[in-house]
Amino acid sequence: QVQLVESGGRFVQRGGSLRLSCATSGFTPHLYNNGWFRQVPGKEREGLACIDEKGRIYYDDSVKGRFTISYDSGARAYYLQMNGLNPEDTADYYCATDSTAWRPDTVKIGVCSFTFWGRGTHVTVSS
Repeated sequence: QVQLVESGGRFVQRGGSLRLSCATSGFTPHLYNNGWFRQVPGKEREGLACIDEKGRIYYDDSVKGRFTISYDSGARAYYLQMNGLNPEDTADYYCATDSTAWRPDTVKIGVCSFTFWGRGTHVTVSS
């Protein structure tokens, strides 16, 4: 059974940094496309970053140069390093994979179309 558990979200001052973590289980991550998206209540989900099965990395323009995605194969964990945070980054952040069956509300970034995600972790950036 695929499981993704996010952690690391918290309150942070404008200009600050956070590193989000995603623990994975139930599948072999490097065989799939995995990454992060975020959602503000009442708004569309926004794909942020993805590492595809070939190790290529994609970023949304809104976070390019500020956010860095990485994968630790030993820990089977994904990370999202977020620098230069601003209030517009306030959202629920989700770790996601395309290792499960297609669904109509996939979240896309680059070549990745996420079909499964965790419960999320909340980030609040002060103004």
